[in-house]
Amino acid sequence: MSLSRLRWSKMAEEIRNAEMRSSPASTTKSWSLWPSVLRWIPSSTDHILAAEKRLLSLVKTPYVQEKVNIGSGPPGSKVRWFRSKSDEPRFINTVTFDAKDNSPTLVMVHGYGASQGFFFRNFDALANRFRVIAIDQLGWGGSSRPDFTCKSTEETEAWFIDSFEEWRKAKNLSNFILLGHSFGGYVAAKYALKHPDHVQHLILVGPVGFSSESDASESLIRFRATWKGAILNHLWESNFTPQKIIRGIGPWGPNLVQKYTSARFGTYTTGDTLTDEESKLLTDYVYHTLAAKASGELCLKYIFSFGAFARMPLIHSASEWKVPTTFIYGHQDWVSYEGAQEARKRMKVPCEIIRVPQAGHFAFIDNANGFHSAVLYACRRYLSPDPDAELLPEGLTSA
Repeated sequence: MSLSRLRWSKMAEEIRNAEMRSSPASTTKSWSLWPSVLRWIPSSTDHILAAEKRLLSLVKTPYVQEKVNIGSGPPGSKVRWFRSKSDEPRFINTVTFDAKDNSPTLVMVHGYGASQGFFFRNFDALANRFRVIAIDQLGWGGSSRPDFTCKSTEETEAWFIDSFEEWRKAKNLSNFILLGHSFGGYVAAKYALKHPDHVQHLILVGPVGFSSESDASESLIRFRATWKGAILNHLWESNFTPQKIIRGIGPWGPNLVQKYTSARFGTYTTGDTLTDEESKLLTDYVYHTLAAKASGELCLKYIFSFGAFARMPLIHSASEWKVPTTFIYGHQDWVSYEGAQEARKRMKVPCEIIRVPQAGHFAFIDNANGFHSAVLYACRRYLSPDPDAELLPEGLTSA
């Protein structure tokens, strides 16, 4: 979409809002006369939850969906997730699956630009051995989306860590296994560093955040020096997110998302491709989660610099690790497992690195069976009567 059209769209929206304030009835009538092709596809928390329900219809295990109240901010703090103008309570969208009595609890945290529904291929298999709980992080998916007004890396990390801790308190959880994917792995690791007593075991799936600016390749450094690199770096520092493109192109957004899901989980995946039904339901779900109000997504520039290098790398805290950890990577993951290898050298707790074949960054979608085997092996001390006798499942490799 051209810059002039973007400006025109913004102007039209401002005019519409002004008219709605002055004459709601007449606005509804005049707005309905717009050609349908020019109308933006609506999205909201209700749309997201409806799309989530449709996607999770693929899951056979019964589950309960709830909106867990985490209050308006951390207790005793004047900050309201963070500097939000509203004191209204916030909620974390949560799904809990039926499990056998005394099953260990597994809490699953999604990555950037995703939501808990991305684990739809895993819930049935994991619920056979765990009490599975999956959440949408604050500002994403079907959770509350407060105005994002964080101004530093420290505030941004606290947004996710403190909201997760309030969720844990509300759910009365302790001694659970915490699994985080990509940016969710970064949040899970930071949470475990701050609240190690609550986490039994940490599973980081393709986690970002272990590399720093000093790890930038020569090719990236050269690219940054070009005019293209300068423009992209400016967009990054301006907090221009991929979601803004989805919102900006309006009625063409669903089609763009469909092309993305088909390409990412179809053409280029090396494992099990999505079925037509899975692709259709996931596309619908992803569109609504991306097109809804911007909130948690705006963390990007505060957590990472251009090139996805962490501003406060996890590698610097590796020696402070107190929770046994398993790293899981797809063989074709764009996130290198070398960061985990370096962190393991500094850790004083048990740590292992498992690689899943026929899988990229979304190993749990690309090769769900291999991913399940990796998770069960990582948790063998909580599942097996003789964990030391357990061998690494066939096909998986240890780094």
